[in-house]
Amino acid sequence: MYRIDNLQYANWSEKIFRQMREGGLDAVHVTIAYHENFRETVLNMEQWNRWLEQFPDLIVKGRSAADVRHAHETGRTAIFFGFQNPSPIEDDIGLVEILHDLGARFMQLTYNNQSLLATGCYEDEDTGLTRMGKQVVREMNRVGLVVDMSHSADRSTIEAADFSERPIAITHANPHAWQPALRNKRDEVIRAVTSNGGMLGFSLYPHHLKDKSACTLSSFCQMIADTAEKFGAEHLGIGSDLCQDQPDSVVEWMRVGRWTKEIDYGEGSAAAPGFPPMPDWYQDNRDFENIAQGLADVGFSQPEIEGVMGDNWLRFYELNFGSKP
Repeated sequence: MYRIDNLQYANWSEKIFRQMREGGLDAVHVTIAYHENFRETVLNMEQWNRWLEQFPDLIVKGRSAADVRHAHETGRTAIFFGFQNPSPIEDDIGLVEILHDLGARFMQLTYNNQSLLATGCYEDEDTGLTRMGKQVVREMNRVGLVVDMSHSADRSTIEAADFSERPIAITHANPHAWQPALRNKRDEVIRAVTSNGGMLGFSLYPHHLKDKSACTLSSFCQMIADTAEKFGAEHLGIGSDLCQDQPDSVVEWMRVGRWTKEIDYGEGSAAAPGFPPMPDWYQDNRDFENIAQGLADVGFSQPEIEGVMGDNWLRFYELNFGSKP
């Protein structure tokens, strides 16, 4: 019944907000920090508050599952804040609660590199959760800030899934067996997350897709079907990783930030350093419903389709965004 995309980082504009509505999106989890510190993250929140004020007929701030239902009933899209790096908490565990109070609902323990909390998927050695990482996970559990391991290495992700007292998420990635990108997840990692009640959101970023930009809808949806058979359809959703209308300077910020003086091409290359073109069946939010049709074509039941398209994320929000009693 609900439509949720649990990860986007578009170049936000009225055009995109209207496309969300045309695509029937009831909620979108938006990235508001990659390498930003606390103050810079607050500035990004201020920008979002201005958009929420300017376009109240299109978007509404999301803090709870109830906000998704309200957005659905009033024909708007609920916007949930998330971080793709723990940089907004700097080295201060007290900022976990402050940022949750300000509206954050997801935080990755790493981006691609080693952080103070865990190991990113581009490091040569994965040492797992750090001492601070374990403390921060407990604090995130307490306040209702979801642990996201989308860019983390295997051991770190498995340890986070096992150590966390609440289910965690991989908001935007695909199975490594389908497309062996560094960012995609091996079966043992997906199993650790889902067996502890967590969620996997499937990514549409072309570097994560089999055949990349040429990936077909049937291939993508068959991959979802194969994953559901292994791990259960109730643990699956969409996290498109849509980066619509972003200049290539933004992908450089994602990969390089301030941590190096050299250019890091990530999953791209010197010959193709920018954003790859999206598949023709998923150009923007207006194409979200194409996934539902693709799932039907590969044999999903209607309740399973509704789950993957949003109901599973809504249930996850309901259980995990509030503080522990």
